[in-house]
Amino acid sequence: MTTYSATKAKTAAGEDILRKAVIVFGRLALAYLFFTQLFWKMPPTFGCPADFTFTTGTIESGRVQLQRTSGLCDWIGIEAVWSTLPRPFFVANLDNQGGPEISVDLGWAARLNGLFIENFVMPNIRWFGWVIWGAEAFIFVSMLLGLFSRLGGLVAIGISGQLMIGLGGISTPYEWEWTYNLMVVLSVLMFGLVPGRVLGVDAWLRPRLQAAAAKGNRPAGWLLWLT
Repeated sequence: MTTYSATKAKTAAGEDILRKAVIVFGRLALAYLFFTQLFWKMPPTFGCPADFTFTTGTIESGRVQLQRTSGLCDWIGIEAVWSTLPRPFFVANLDNQGGPEISVDLGWAARLNGLFIENFVMPNIRWFGWVIWGAEAFIFVSMLLGLFSRLGGLVAIGISGQLMIGLGGISTPYEWEWTYNLMVVLSVLMFGLVPGRVLGVDAWLRPRLQAAAAKGNRPAGWLLWLT
């Protein structure tokens, strides 16, 4: 029994180490993903042309021809062009010889995204670009340090979800749908697992916030949920 208990304890300890290592790996992977996306759209121009011209396009027989610009203005414009077209998601061809196809039509979400982009983002790009860049920079810092990591995961869900709706599965330029789908999945996992509690600043911060919240400090209670 002693040998069995010791073996069981070692197994549990090993699985706990593996679980923590995977959480930290996912956290740092998401941090690095957003880190790589900061530099091509640096403020204050966000990589756009001097006049902040957006990419435009024409649609003929369902095919898109783009007149591209650069930086954030390029990709925002691409989202706007594609927002009016049918957008099947989670596509699975059950028979590559022309058999049935499984998909979910999220064209309605793409159209709403297009309306938001055209009526709010584009007219305000000179300051809204800061919001986009700042949100992605926050995700990087949050995941890298494990600081307010639940909030970081929530912001990552918002950014990744918007990119999925706007760009996932488009053909011009070709964007593999599951690139964006998996970004959303990883962001959801980080939101739920709260990775900063493992070798992150949140692990140090939580006991202090818990003590303050127990004394009736409401802001500490709110911040506790974000860690």
